[in-house]
Amino acid sequence: MRPEMLTALSALAVAIVTAIGGIVTTVIGRRQPRRPRGADRRDDFTAVTDKLGEHIARLEREAEQDRQQADQDRARISAQDFALRYIAGWSRSLVAYMRQAHLEPPPPPQPVPEEVRPYLHDLNS
Repeated sequence: MRPEMLTALSALAVAIVTAIGGIVTTVIGRRQPRRPRGADRRDDFTAVTDKLGEHIARLEREAEQDRQQADQDRARISAQDFALRYIAGWSRSLVAYMRQAHLEPPPPPQPVPEEVRPYLHDLNS
């Protein structure tokens, strides 16, 4: 036999062995435990549904905590508003008492900020 023929036969033998190995690998790879078709998709769907359920429950808990915090903040702001109105009314009554006694009340210790001016109606009186 010539060397070219020997090379061709060895290449053919390698190709045949490779093809048989590929077929065996494919058959073994496709063997799975008997499960109905679409079972993988159902498992994926339930996993995703469970994750979404957990995420929704967490979001609902956070929303409830935010609502409770907002209620607490509203109550605190309302109490602070009442306290500030009480103090402003009390200081106005003191200023009125001093003026009634013909005394001049001292000026504010610092310029009044522009954000506060709408809430102090008798600032210039």
